[in-house]
Amino acid sequence: MDKIKTTIRHVFHRKFAHMTLFGFSAGLPYFLIFSSLSLWLDQVGIEKASITMFSWAALGYSFKFLWSPLVDRLPVLFLTRKLGQRRGWLLLIQLLIVFSLVWMASIDPAKGRHYLSMMAFASVLLGFSAATQDILIDAWRIEASNKQDIAMLSSLYIIGYRLGMITSGAGALYLADYFGTSVQNYVYKAWQSSYLIMSSLMLVGIVTTLVIKEPKRTGQQLSFEARDYLAIVLIFVIAVLCFISMYSFTSPYKKQFIEIVASSIANTMVSKFLFSLIQLVLAFVVAIAISQAVYKAPFTNRTMIRSVYIEPVADLFKRHKKHLWLLIGIICTYRISDIVMGVSANLFYQYMGFDLSEIAGVVKTFGLIMTLTGGFVGGLMVVKYGIIRIMIYGAVLSASTNILFMIMAQTGKSIEFLVLVISADNLSSGVALAAFIGFLSLLVNKTFTAVQYAMFSSVMTLFPKVLGGFSGSFVESWGFASFFLLTALIGIPVVVMLLYAQRQRCFEFE
Repeated sequence: MDKIKTTIRHVFHRKFAHMTLFGFSAGLPYFLIFSSLSLWLDQVGIEKASITMFSWAALGYSFKFLWSPLVDRLPVLFLTRKLGQRRGWLLLIQLLIVFSLVWMASIDPAKGRHYLSMMAFASVLLGFSAATQDILIDAWRIEASNKQDIAMLSSLYIIGYRLGMITSGAGALYLADYFGTSVQNYVYKAWQSSYLIMSSLMLVGIVTTLVIKEPKRTGQQLSFEARDYLAIVLIFVIAVLCFISMYSFTSPYKKQFIEIVASSIANTMVSKFLFSLIQLVLAFVVAIAISQAVYKAPFTNRTMIRSVYIEPVADLFKRHKKHLWLLIGIICTYRISDIVMGVSANLFYQYMGFDLSEIAGVVKTFGLIMTLTGGFVGGLMVVKYGIIRIMIYGAVLSASTNILFMIMAQTGKSIEFLVLVISADNLSSGVALAAFIGFLSLLVNKTFTAVQYAMFSSVMTLFPKVLGGFSGSFVESWGFASFFLLTALIGIPVVVMLLYAQRQRCFEFE
């Protein structure tokens, strides 16, 4: 009880208020990338399989470890000198988020495939900039915390994050509905106004960035010549271009591959998944190979590159080598049930007959109360019972609540049952996420804060989001009820791994 009282007293420190506001800034873009956007595209008449693939625009969150070393150690023009490393990068990236949202608002996807493609590019830019903001906010949170307040700081971050999500989820839907759009009567101006208002709310993050102090850091900012900075950015750009080029090169073979494989296994959906997996692996292999070639070129400063990219990874493997594969397995699968289910959740609500106001009111607004409660309770439970135990409870609850969605898919529309389902799902999600963020934060070496946490959080969402991009195909093939049952079953492996970790005392944080 004394530990809980001490933790609650810490909440009144101003860094917790700053963390909550940063959480809002980080959560605001998330639903605007694919959740609210999915309803926008659904009103236009885009097929579900294509809509859920827009969730891949959020893969920036899963690949952010690739550029996290750049924002962690490299200065950014005059902003670093003026504001500091963290604040300088934050201000730049937050302005880029505003630009991305304004760009999305200026596009009407109903005008044709060209405009839909432009929307995809704008979504990817938003995903990239929002993921980069996450890198910097996560680094600030960890550098501003200690072992006594990390759990509660993480909980308040989740509360702010969810407030941002509810604003871009329920808020964007309420606004779009208020301005006159619906499934029966699509109005582009309504969605445009909604997204423009969302972009203005990024001022919360911008003002917070200008108000906070630059955190103290263990690692030192790099000090090299301009050509060295350009060389390391060049390696990153070349790697990205190679990654994209590999996708472009293999795309013409997609149809032929799917037809050949589908004829052998009699499953088109699995064939699509295999092709995407092969594309991903090939793109990574080529990007890494080319990057190594550039690394060996005479114009690169290898000392600088080792400091930026190699040392953080080497430190991570050295400290966690004993249980490395168990750790990777837990991080990869902990949120798989929530993420895969969440990609098609809004489509499910609209399919069940709920209008935008009902979705905004029950799913977003009421769900927020339960999520905030879960996040706060989760932080207190971690303080009292420990991280691993609460992670187990959270994983079990997160997978189990998906069964309630399966029942609703079979019983039909009911506001009362929707309230029950959303209450259970969001409460368990808040508890699980509070424990998980605290878990990841304690694994990080503060010398390499941004890089290592970005690696953990990237791995956390990579596989679930790749799988989630196919959720529309799963739904069209099997229906919503079977899909929700599947999302519950895929949550079982992580529970087994956590029970093993608890029994063997693999991770000792208390």
